[in-house]
Amino acid sequence: MIRIVIAEDQGMMLGALGSLLNMEDDMEVVGMARNGEEAVNLVKTHEPDICVMDIEMPVKTGLDAAEELKGMNCKIIILTTFARAGYFERARKAGVRGYLLKDSPIEELVDSIHAIDGGRRIYAPELVDIAYEDDSVNPLTDRESQVLELVAEGKTTKEIAGELYLTQGTVRNYISTILEKLDVGNRIEAISHFKEKGWFK
Repeated sequence: MIRIVIAEDQGMMLGALGSLLNMEDDMEVVGMARNGEEAVNLVKTHEPDICVMDIEMPVKTGLDAAEELKGMNCKIIILTTFARAGYFERARKAGVRGYLLKDSPIEELVDSIHAIDGGRRIYAPELVDIAYEDDSVNPLTDRESQVLELVAEGKTTKEIAGELYLTQGTVRNYISTILEKLDVGNRIEAISHFKEKGWFK
């Protein structure tokens, strides 16, 4: 019997996953968590074979929980809507054995649980493609790089607009494009990513 803990902050999704996996002859859901901290506690209490975990959860994210559980016998499967290279890379470093997207059919999750319980690693093909794209080239235009450099200097949207003779709305548009291109969630992550890559002049 494969013993499973599920962590998912959306109640309906959590209940549905639990019911579907419990219907399998060789699977038993031994715990269900609504956040990463609950997931860590349930894994330590029940010592399951597998923990299926969302990323974006309150209190502690799935990736934080996976990092905390690294080294335990429980094999972690991340099940998320986010196909982001940064998340995937962090998950791999945390020893996550599976990384699947939520739009996959339940049969795929069941097959993956069997394979991962048997010692394999399963990563969604989309993630592998993203992870190995060439990211050594700065994806930002000169103007976008200029805007980010001013953000890094601590300048406000209003100050950047004044310095570059742009409207504040245009500066905000530039910033949202920068975040999208760098695949980050906020300005601090964008600056940190840009520094790591050595793209600041």
